[in-house]
Amino acid sequence: MSPAWPRLRVLRALRALLVVLLAPWRLWAIKDTQDCTWQVALNKFDAIGENHTSDRFFYQEPLDTVDEVFSLLVDAPIDPDKTYLGFPYYLKINYSCKREFSEALVRKGHLTGLKPMVLVSFQSPVNFYHWKIEQLQIQMEAAPFRSKELCNAEEVCVMSWYTPMPIKNGSVVMRVDVSSNGLGPFIPNKSFRVNINGFLERQQDNTLRFTVGNELFNLIPRYFVNVPSRPLWYTVDQAPVLILGGIPEEKSILLTDTNFKDFFLVELSIDNCWVGSFCPQASFTATIYDAIATESTLFIRQNQLVYYFTGTYITLHESNHGSEKWVHVLDNECVKKLCPVHFHSNGSEYIMALTAGKHEGYVYLGTITDGRVSFELLPRQRSVCDAIKVVNCSITWAVFVAGHYNLLLLVETEDASTRKYFQVVSYDLVRDYLVILYTVPEFIPDGRRGRQRGLQSWVGAKRGPGDHISLLHPLFLCLPAQGLEFLNILGTESYTNISMVPKGMSYNPYNNWLFIWGNFLLMSYNNQNFIYLADFPKELSIKYLVNSFHGEVAIVTETEEIWYLLEGSYRVNQLFPSKGWEVYISLQVMHQSSLYAPNETMVTLFYEDSKLYQLVYLIDNQQGRLVKRLVPVEQLLMYQQLSNGYHLKPQGGHLTLSFTEFCPFMVLRLRDLPNPQTYTRQERYRAQPPRVLEPSGFHNEISLAVYQGLVYYLLWLHSVYDKPYADPVHDPTWRWWKDRRQDQDYYFYLASNWRSAGKVHIDMTSYEKIYDLKAEYELPERIFLDKGTSYSFSIFLTAQGHLFKSEIRHGVSVQPQSRAKLAVVLGDPGCIKVVMKKEVLINRYLVLLWVTLSDKRSCFDQGISGHHLRKTSMLVKVVGSAWHCFQNTLQGPRMQGNLMIPVLIGCPPGKRLAFDITYTLEYSRLQNKHYFDCAQVDREMPCFFFRDIFYPFFLIQDLVTGDSGSFQGSYVLKVVGGGPTMDTIKEYSEEEIYRFNSPLDKTRSLIWTTKNTTTKDSAFHIMSHNSLGIEWLCLENSPCYDTIPHSIFAPEFYFKVLVSNRGVDKSTYCDYQLTFLLHIHGLPLSAKRAFFILMVSASLFVGLVILYLIFCLLLPCMMKACNVLHWKISNIMASESYTYSTHSNTRVFIRTSGTKSGGGSRGSSRVIPKAVQENKDVPKKP
Repeated sequence: MSPAWPRLRVLRALRALLVVLLAPWRLWAIKDTQDCTWQVALNKFDAIGENHTSDRFFYQEPLDTVDEVFSLLVDAPIDPDKTYLGFPYYLKINYSCKREFSEALVRKGHLTGLKPMVLVSFQSPVNFYHWKIEQLQIQMEAAPFRSKELCNAEEVCVMSWYTPMPIKNGSVVMRVDVSSNGLGPFIPNKSFRVNINGFLERQQDNTLRFTVGNELFNLIPRYFVNVPSRPLWYTVDQAPVLILGGIPEEKSILLTDTNFKDFFLVELSIDNCWVGSFCPQASFTATIYDAIATESTLFIRQNQLVYYFTGTYITLHESNHGSEKWVHVLDNECVKKLCPVHFHSNGSEYIMALTAGKHEGYVYLGTITDGRVSFELLPRQRSVCDAIKVVNCSITWAVFVAGHYNLLLLVETEDASTRKYFQVVSYDLVRDYLVILYTVPEFIPDGRRGRQRGLQSWVGAKRGPGDHISLLHPLFLCLPAQGLEFLNILGTESYTNISMVPKGMSYNPYNNWLFIWGNFLLMSYNNQNFIYLADFPKELSIKYLVNSFHGEVAIVTETEEIWYLLEGSYRVNQLFPSKGWEVYISLQVMHQSSLYAPNETMVTLFYEDSKLYQLVYLIDNQQGRLVKRLVPVEQLLMYQQLSNGYHLKPQGGHLTLSFTEFCPFMVLRLRDLPNPQTYTRQERYRAQPPRVLEPSGFHNEISLAVYQGLVYYLLWLHSVYDKPYADPVHDPTWRWWKDRRQDQDYYFYLASNWRSAGKVHIDMTSYEKIYDLKAEYELPERIFLDKGTSYSFSIFLTAQGHLFKSEIRHGVSVQPQSRAKLAVVLGDPGCIKVVMKKEVLINRYLVLLWVTLSDKRSCFDQGISGHHLRKTSMLVKVVGSAWHCFQNTLQGPRMQGNLMIPVLIGCPPGKRLAFDITYTLEYSRLQNKHYFDCAQVDREMPCFFFRDIFYPFFLIQDLVTGDSGSFQGSYVLKVVGGGPTMDTIKEYSEEEIYRFNSPLDKTRSLIWTTKNTTTKDSAFHIMSHNSLGIEWLCLENSPCYDTIPHSIFAPEFYFKVLVSNRGVDKSTYCDYQLTFLLHIHGLPLSAKRAFFILMVSASLFVGLVILYLIFCLLLPCMMKACNVLHWKISNIMASESYTYSTHSNTRVFIRTSGTKSGGGSRGSSRVIPKAVQENKDVPKKP
């Protein structure tokens, strides 16, 4: 059992009560408010309105059910030709307060105007080659919805608020922040982790089961009681699912997708084989010793075998890369330890495996890219033992600095005299070079003898432009609060007879802190000069370190003690057990807190959002349970300070209790903070639910489905807003409403008269992108700095009156001074610099400081937006404030005096280069005095005439702030592909690109030319916004030469153009690359083809003229011949017609008489025509 719970003695309880009652006045400055908290649950699309239901975040594909609802909105500002999809989940939001009925509270909040505001933040993906790096948020207003269960009330019994739970491609980690709209009861803001769990699968009965194993529902006490705590390892901010092993003699792990807000006990489906034939291990065990979680893959070590399992994440991989079973890797290897890599780099995540046996002295570096795992044996040429020239060595720990491709190894070596010692070895993966950085002392230094001179020697040894002590503001001196907490290791110190036993290392890439820990604690800023932190007792041994990577480090010892280290201070403070812990526990007993019990065991310790949390197994009334609880670091330190900082002094015949004020200031405020989006790169959209035309204001399934579709379409517009041609208005939502804003009043009229289709009104102004977020009087979580950019703010420091002094020299008052001193520590002084200005207002007891952090233009080359950013940090501290200064807030006390801000140097996310087609057309028309478009006009891709000079212009568009301005830098333009039609465009090879674009080409293959300058090697032209324009050539060996026309119009050609500023623009760290299609028409024909077409055309023309002349000359003869022919044909036809008719009449007469024979008949037939002829010859009488 952990000794966390002290005996509840009367004396301790009274002392705790005395400390609280006699605390300074600011402890009671918090307004008395209800203790209320938000509650969030995930509901499937078809489960809204059901009470007490919660679903797991498993489904990742959009739903098409909302499209049927949108088809009903016949008179609404939406495009009926678009397909509207929805997300598979809703967020169900409620709140509860202590000692009050939850359902009544929610109704009361709704009636008083309370509306939850939900902010969903999407975490950027690891693989930036596959997905765009962006810091995206969407702010939504929750919609009230009545429960579907039976209700006897007239209006509502049970209700909740709902918002869509959006999903974004490339993101599997989401943070949900819930806040109030300012009406109704006061409810503090609260954050939730809502992550996609890719390790679930749906069974035939529609239930979910784990793919990694079988879920266990019984938390047996032996799994946790008296079991040592273990570290929680994962890729920081990227792992949606966390796992924790260490359950004795069980192949089970704790698995959570909510950072242990809830969790599952899962028995893994792995084989229990053990290669004991070649692995030196005394016995077999089923315990999972090491467990590491990455973005989509889980790693475990059982005995000396390593397994991994990749989850099913369609939003990451666009296809099913999930594993069907646990995969055993590193066959025939004995792995003695897995070491985590906390940060991803170069689009991948990493993990390290330390081997034993035949590969002792080597490290396997595992690379995880899109769920695919590969391992590389390092060093590549020879083992570490051979490189440092020792016979026997063993790697105890490994740290991979991914940003520098550097591997730090803690190596235990043995010399010829069998004396063991430890060394820190650095291996450069790029140069394949290994070097010894530091040799750990054999014994622990004697801090009592060396402390006094340790400070002086360390300050003297750290002078220089690249050292932290030289970065202090010239007005101040940065010294530790006590001056005696550390000892610089120079080799001249006195040592004890206690051996140093290193166990591991920890590295923070933001401030370059490297810790070596064991039964001691060493710290270094440059991996070479180390400082011994003498406050940590040498009788203890550290089990693991927990780093927040924001300036705080928690230390867990083998005896489950918790110690705490703060950046800017070399003092190590004990949190548990301590006097502050005893006071805090006594108060929790008085409040009857359910998070504490007499018997408890700590399972793990971890940071979340810069706050320290414990996972603790509690036994209360013989019932065991796992709880996640906050470690109140500030309260513990404050109670401890109050317990040690009071004294009794006689006054008026009695003793008076007084407290010592250790804090060098009273109030610290930040002012003049710039708008955060420029530096935090947070893109934020706003979406409100559609208005329902119902008196009660409650939404229904139709309105919530419309809300889903609108949010989905809003994020879809964001995802496709990457066209190379810039829109006239720089906003992703512009195209959505541009054709319907003129009818906005009409839609409002329909809604005002309750005539909107579907009883739903869509307000076009409720779906927009926010560009003007304001600062919140605190430093942002992190900032991004481009080349030469600065971040400025001011600090108002109100101090005690006795801390100010003003001197008069020779009758003249000199500048007043304050004893409150500030100092600055930079993580990389070669990359960033700080300028501070100070002003003392003695009449107001105020110190005003202006702080400006700037990039020094020296630590980054050029990179794509959001890629390969360099991590560093800045710490502004008030000297002597560490551990002593606290500010009370509604969320509890907060430590003051240390302002730490992580800095990322490089090309910030959210910047892009776009082709300014609007200004290009205007300027070309102005310079060329005309503009000829294609016969078939394409508004999305206007044409340019071949014989006109082409003047391209480009825009730098900031997707975060909405700024869009002309690109003023230099760039190189290349034609990298092309074809006469869109379907025949092909990519050119590197050799072809050179021939078609380089002014040095001698093969007459140039496509274009200009009179601008060229690069240093004269290979390509350097252009800018002041360029003289482009003249199209299309020489005989170019692909656009002699283009065959496909119609009566002049030939056309589509050029695929690449524009890049890499290597030619020194104004930014951004490597802007833009590829777009350029449509050119009116291309000339080659001389041969033109002559051929001329000859063919001339021949056809002459032939037509000759035929016309012949036709004109022969026309009279032809007309006469035609008339004669026509007369003869008419006579013949008339004669034949008469003969046929006479013959027919004779035959009718013969058949009628019936007295003639066949021969007579034939004779008569010959006589009749003659008689007729004679009758015709007789002239008629007059």
